[in-house]
Amino acid sequence: MDVAATAVFIGLFLFITVLGFLSARWRRGDMHHLHEWGLGGRRFGSWITWFLIGGDLYTAYTFVAVPALVFGAGALGFFAVPYTVLVYPMMFAMLPRLWVVSHRHDFVTASDFVAGRYGSPGLALAIATTGIVATLPYIALQLVGIQVVIGGLGFPTAGLLGELPLLIAFVVLAAFTYTSGLRAPASIAVVKDVLVYVTVIAMVLVLPAKLGGFEHIFAAIPPAHLLLPPVQNGNLGLQSFYPSLAFGSALALMFYPHATTAVLAAKGPNTLRRNWIWLPAYSLVLGIIALLGYMAYAAGIDKLPDLAPYFKQYGPQFAMPGLLLHYFPGWFAGIGFAAVAIGALVPAAIMSIAAANLFTRNVYKAYIRPDCTVQQETDMAKLASLVVKFGALLFILFLPLQYAIQLQLLGGILILQTVPAIVGGIYTRWFDPKALLAGWAAGLGWGIWAASLTGFRKSGYALHCAGHVIPAYIGLYAVVINLGVAVLGTLAIRALGQAHNRDVTTAADYVG
Repeated sequence: MDVAATAVFIGLFLFITVLGFLSARWRRGDMHHLHEWGLGGRRFGSWITWFLIGGDLYTAYTFVAVPALVFGAGALGFFAVPYTVLVYPMMFAMLPRLWVVSHRHDFVTASDFVAGRYGSPGLALAIATTGIVATLPYIALQLVGIQVVIGGLGFPTAGLLGELPLLIAFVVLAAFTYTSGLRAPASIAVVKDVLVYVTVIAMVLVLPAKLGGFEHIFAAIPPAHLLLPPVQNGNLGLQSFYPSLAFGSALALMFYPHATTAVLAAKGPNTLRRNWIWLPAYSLVLGIIALLGYMAYAAGIDKLPDLAPYFKQYGPQFAMPGLLLHYFPGWFAGIGFAAVAIGALVPAAIMSIAAANLFTRNVYKAYIRPDCTVQQETDMAKLASLVVKFGALLFILFLPLQYAIQLQLLGGILILQTVPAIVGGIYTRWFDPKALLAGWAAGLGWGIWAASLTGFRKSGYALHCAGHVIPAYIGLYAVVINLGVAVLGTLAIRALGQAHNRDVTTAADYVG
């Protein structure tokens, strides 16, 4: 065990634990109301929103997984950079409109908006259930990030003693989320981002000097790792899969429950617009993080005797932690590991709150206790957030790691099937809710079937068309099917005179 690294790690972890509990006093509101506990009172300004959304979207798993993917698969791993560039213009166009109408009608979730826009509790339930199911393995992967750095610090990883640090992290996360709601991850996100920026900047300055410069680093990378393979015999290969994965991931990221929760917590639409202008700064850092995968490859990090046991247990996911352990003093490795662990707690807290909001508003209040009081609603959300985190913990304790990763890949496919209903509703009331529900079912069914062909290990599907093979992201193909069914279904329902136009919103609600 590295004593210096462990001491720094524990010290920073204790600091954010105290900060998480004290957050309940920050911008104090009536925590008996769901919009106070679950959305921070919708009062977060530009700076806090910037840190909150950044901490929400750039998770610990990103910090660990992107270098791991570049280390193992090469250029394909860089898809994360264009996808985080694409997402902000789309957010700029769509999400301020969602904020305005949600604020005017007290919508707490995207499913609340769907229920009000289409007058369809059934469609809202489908959207809410999809969000909850997709979020669980995503929270589990944040705990995986904590598990990797705990192992890197030298703690035992087998048996009850090995699971104890993860259990402690879970208890801390559950406790400060329960008491402070969204205010906790909002305040902790500031600390997390400072640590991430310090760690990444130090690594990109120090590592090239230790490895002989970028010229030597890139010279050590095989050509197959530097470029996507060219089109061969009509098979577009990664040339079509790469852009489809980037675009589909960007589209899905906007409508994960934790992303919409962070958006709806902002003070106003102009706060969001300013954020979409400045948030690409994170994409620059993400590009640097991706380069760490090449640095690890050039260093032969998996072949170093002191790190070989970690790679045997964690595989390529130990590429970035391995660089910290081998090339930096213990105290700085502790800072980097704390950045990963805290970077796991922030999104995990937001994800659990988002899933709890969905369950409370669109399942419990809509179907189980329509007459519940404001306090009962909030109490149920707090309880649901604990259950969600406990479910994610079970993923890590009792299922092999690859299952959580496979389910998270499926999560993006699931979330994309909510896009036609939400985005369509933001701009028009033309779609019929029955057609949207049919499209959701068709896209979901096809997407799960296509993913099952790979054993849920890959996210691509090869379409054979006119003598060409066009591999693309399954989620993108599925959402095209979804949208096609929704359009044809709406046309048929309108032709039969069976459409309804129930809508609690008006055109003026979307302007602001």
